[in-house]
Amino acid sequence: MRLDPPNSSPARRGGSGLIVWAAQGFGLGRVPVAPGTFGSLGGLIWVGLLVETGSLWACVAGTVAGLAVSVWLCGAAEKILHQTDPGSVVLDEIAALPVCFLPWLMFPGGPQGGFPETREFFSLSHLAAVAALFVLFRAFDVLKPWPVRQSQRLPGGWGVTADDVLAALYVALIALVWIAARPLDR
Repeated sequence: MRLDPPNSSPARRGGSGLIVWAAQGFGLGRVPVAPGTFGSLGGLIWVGLLVETGSLWACVAGTVAGLAVSVWLCGAAEKILHQTDPGSVVLDEIAALPVCFLPWLMFPGGPQGGFPETREFFSLSHLAAVAALFVLFRAFDVLKPWPVRQSQRLPGGWGVTADDVLAALYVALIALVWIAARPLDR
C-alpha cells in the first residue's frame, strides 16, 4: 500500500482527500499563518451566499445545514489526519460565522432596518459593523471563555464545531444587545 504525501492534490488521494480538503475550508486552512482567520474570512463568503437568498428562513436553514456538514466533515477529517481538532481544519469557522450575523438579519432594528440585500450588507456604510462582528468572533474563538474551551472535549466533529458555535453565540448576543440599544435612525 502506497501513502500519498499530505500535500498531494485531493483528487489524487480519493474520497478521503476530498473530505480533508472540504474540512480545510476548500484550501483556506492550508494557509501557513492564521488559518482560523482565513477560514473565518471564508465564513464571510458563506454569510454573503446565505444573505443572497433574501430569506431569513433560508439563512437559518443554511446555517443549520452548514453546521451539520461541519460536524460530519470535521469529525471525518480528524480520523483521516489522526489528529484532534487540527489547526488546518477550518470548516467549523466557516459554518459558525453566520450565527454571529443572525440578530442583524432577524430584527428590524438592525443596521438596515430589515432584511438586507447582499450588496447593502457588505457596503462601506456597514463595513465597521461587519468588521466588528468578525473581530469579536475571532477573539472569542481564540480566547475561548467558558464554556467555549470546555465544549472542545465533545467527541469528534461535535467538539471541533461546538466551540465555534459557542463563540459565535457570544458574538450574536453582543449584536443583539447592540441592536436593542440603538435608536432607530430611519
